Amino acid sequence: MPLTTSQKKYLRGLTHDLQPVVMVADKGLSENVLAEIEQALEHHELIKIKLRGDRKQRGEWIEQLVETSQADLVHSIGQVVCLYRRHPKKPKIALPR
Repeated sequence: MPLTTSQKKYLRGLTHDLQPVVMVADKGLSENVLAEIEQALEHHELIKIKLRGDRKQRGEWIEQLVETSQADLVHSIGQVVCLYRRHPKKPKIALPR
């Protein structure tokens, strides 16, 4: 189920205090990086990722991240992207309706 505008706004507010948990750089989205992102989403639900690359490369990485992780894109600003995926059994973040 895609996030509503009010839910994205709420999650953007929560991302201000977050530090990036994963950094993607020269080697791109390797299997290890994708596994780390998967683990972070499983544990935190809402994560911030730092992408070190040019604009075109970052756009491709964001598309691949959203597709492979089945997470929702909360927002992306410059080199930072925030993803949210609700934990299926024990959700930590209560989203507004």
